[in-house]
Amino acid sequence: MTPYLIFVLKRFGQFLLVVFLGVTITFFVTHLTPIDPVEESIGAITQMGQSDPNAIELMRQSLRELYGMQGSIWEQYLHFWLRLATGDLGPSLSAFPTPVSTIILRSLPWTIGLMTVSTLITFVLGNAIGALAGYYRKDMLLKAVSLVFIALLPIPYYILAFVLLIVFGFIWPVLPINGGYEMNANLELSFALVLDILKHSILPALSLILVGAGSWLIGMRALVSNIITDDYVVFAELGGVPKGKILRSYIARNAMVPQFTGLAMSLGAIFNGTVITEIVFGYPGIGNLLIEAVHAGDYSLVLGLSALSIVGVAAAVFIIDVLSPLIDPRIKVE
Repeated sequence: MTPYLIFVLKRFGQFLLVVFLGVTITFFVTHLTPIDPVEESIGAITQMGQSDPNAIELMRQSLRELYGMQGSIWEQYLHFWLRLATGDLGPSLSAFPTPVSTIILRSLPWTIGLMTVSTLITFVLGNAIGALAGYYRKDMLLKAVSLVFIALLPIPYYILAFVLLIVFGFIWPVLPINGGYEMNANLELSFALVLDILKHSILPALSLILVGAGSWLIGMRALVSNIITDDYVVFAELGGVPKGKILRSYIARNAMVPQFTGLAMSLGAIFNGTVITEIVFGYPGIGNLLIEAVHAGDYSLVLGLSALSIVGVAAAVFIIDVLSPLIDPRIKVE
């Protein structure tokens, strides 16, 4: 086998190990909680008037089978992996009998759409300003813009979310502040629905973009500041190459390699959602769903969301590792 193929196989083994350990830890942490979903369900049913002991016992057995809680903790662990391999995480406790996978699939597109778009805009905006500020270091406008984004960087994104909510929801009410679309909206695909969804996503996305762009700006500016002193850049400037071409072809192109690694990590982490932002704006994503599942003691749903997050981040790291030698020839695979 070629060295690169061996390198890919090793990284894939590490990916499987990370997923296995992460999901295992999540399983045992959730099963060590004092909440018993079966008894929670039985308690809710008995409150509605069901009191036949035989019926309750039969229901208890059926629910334990549905929730995969039969046998010892190790038998439950093995059963969990078998169900996870087939994509069957059992029914949700808080929305019984709806399957966990169905609930996740309802919320996942909202988080993927919000986080992907905001991450890409943040990446492009931060790196573009950072590259310009690093190369044109005496430009006062670039200095002022950079200062604004850097000043926003230490602010927690949920604080900025509250500020945006107050400004654009109450002081100057021009944007919707809650939900993913208008109540009683027609959910058939149409231009009006798409426009409504975009309007509801502006404030959550803006709170992430304004805070996140500063970190990309600082990183890119530092990379560009180091590269402009390299010999090939100095020779290009002395040779009369236009500054715009030097910035695009000589500086930014080389500086973007580590930035793309960070982008891949950020895209992998979109499965985590942005919990507090989604709560502030009532956005129907998986971050909001996770908090609701924790409050309801729905550990089947918590396990499903945690497994999705672990696989997403681990997959991003794996893709970065296997693509890095192809993007940057300085990286060796031996």
